[in-house]
Amino acid sequence: MKAKNLIEAADVIVYDRLVSSAILAMIPRGIPCIDVGKQPNRHPVPQQEINEILVRLGGHHRRIVRLKGGDPFIFGRGGEEAEALAARGIPFEIVPGVTSAQGCAASLALPLTHRGCATGVRFLTGHCRQDAELDFDWKGLADPFTTLVIYMGLANIGKISRQLITHGRAPTTPVAAINNGTLGNERNFVSILQDIPRLVEREKLKGPTLFIIGEVVNVGLALGKLGNVASCEKLAAV
Repeated sequence: MKAKNLIEAADVIVYDRLVSSAILAMIPRGIPCIDVGKQPNRHPVPQQEINEILVRLGGHHRRIVRLKGGDPFIFGRGGEEAEALAARGIPFEIVPGVTSAQGCAASLALPLTHRGCATGVRFLTGHCRQDAELDFDWKGLADPFTTLVIYMGLANIGKISRQLITHGRAPTTPVAAINNGTLGNERNFVSILQDIPRLVEREKLKGPTLFIIGEVVNVGLALGKLGNVASCEKLAAV
């Protein structure tokens, strides 16, 4: 509600690609809106330019809303934008959001931690700046009692799968792929670690896709909220 009230009282709104049409529909007619959305390998407005836009607007308008999907401080570049504003002495406030890992998992009754199954969870980005190699602690990520949530991993899910298996994660570890999570056109699938790259290719997944890796996926299956199932014959019994 706080975010909604700020949107309705904004002088200018700067928004991202992942902000849904339903949220954009809340913007009152007449409020100027600036689209700075990025797509994989296509950044029409580079991050530095977005920072400069916010700084420039901050010096001329009373209330600017920087509208993002999810939580701006989890793989959302919110920290970088806040640093740019702070460096110019421009006051700002952060309104917390629900990151896609938690929103998607909860909507599918898929616990990210579960007693006797997963004692921790790690959020990772599957895409590094300027397409650099993914430099992770693969051995640590192979811990069977840690749930992994991969953001922006569609292009690199094959590499991620191979590295995890190479460093000891079981090839039969269940994986949920959630495409356009929590939206009306959501698609979700369950596979196993060694097969998830083939599923992505077969289903021709495009757009925002979240991967949840770990035994908690079996809990979600047992609770009956995961819709489409692939390679289920290879999953451990629930």
